[in-house]
Amino acid sequence: MSTISTRRPAGRTGPGRPTVGRGPGRGGSARTRNSLTHPPRTGAVLVAPAILFVAVFVLVPLVFALYISFTNWPLIGPYRFIGLQNYLTLFQDPTFVHAIGYTLLYTAIVTLPILALGYFLAVLVRARRRGSTILRTVFFLPYVVGLTTLSFMLVLEAQPNSGAVNMVLRWLGITDGSTAWLVNGPLATVLICVLVVWAVSGLTMVLLMSAMQGVPDEVYESAQLEGASWWQTERLITFPMIRSTVALSVIISVIGSLLAFNQFYILTQGGPGTETTTIVNAIYNRGFVNLQLGAATAQSIALVVVIAAVTVFQFWALREKD
Repeated sequence: MSTISTRRPAGRTGPGRPTVGRGPGRGGSARTRNSLTHPPRTGAVLVAPAILFVAVFVLVPLVFALYISFTNWPLIGPYRFIGLQNYLTLFQDPTFVHAIGYTLLYTAIVTLPILALGYFLAVLVRARRRGSTILRTVFFLPYVVGLTTLSFMLVLEAQPNSGAVNMVLRWLGITDGSTAWLVNGPLATVLICVLVVWAVSGLTMVLLMSAMQGVPDEVYESAQLEGASWWQTERLITFPMIRSTVALSVIISVIGSLLAFNQFYILTQGGPGTETTTIVNAIYNRGFVNLQLGAATAQSIALVVVIAAVTVFQFWALREKD
């Protein structure tokens, strides 16, 4: 749009001659034209620190780990490139093979109870009634405290004669109170599984409760008008509508179980013998106790690949069902 301006010639006091010129919106300054043709790279500047962080603390260690998995690096001293030998001999380590079986057993034991207890707690606290907020906090608190802290506490509570676990069992008349839980493989496994189910089900509760609150109330009202029971409502309405969140909870539980380390290291150190040794325990012992870091790194990479494959398969199966 053109604008009309009035210029007053120098030395004259009369009205100036109208002139036609370009408005401020056309042409503009060089800075404006440059900003239009070359938009600010604000996004790149903001993303750059995150990319640098990932490159330095994720990609570089990953590439280095991949490299040393092809060597016989003893952590201290010279090493040499040995190709695929560490990968070809993965299952020749009896401790690692036993750890795989034990970890799969442990995963199978805890996954379903974590989901079932978390689902029950979510149903219990999803209603907005008095006391529900307190119950949510109480049920979620063990997960906030963490398995590491709870494991240190359980070391004291599982002591023969003086521990709270044995005192309660003796009061109930189940045992004489002298059971040595942590030096017996099956008993230690039971104790650790109970601890993990109790601690992790709080996270499952929060995930499922959030999904349940997204189900429209009208759906439940229609089910009540049709005379549906509580079990029918949960089985035919709630569970199908939160199936993706249930799958996510299962994936989190499975991955956490496959990577279990802290609770076993603190409570049993993988013993007695190697009876309660998990995959990560076996990798740790081979790398930092036996100083065979190349072989331990190869085992770690194999574990990461398996976990990634399991995760991709579970998401694919969920998508196919949807």
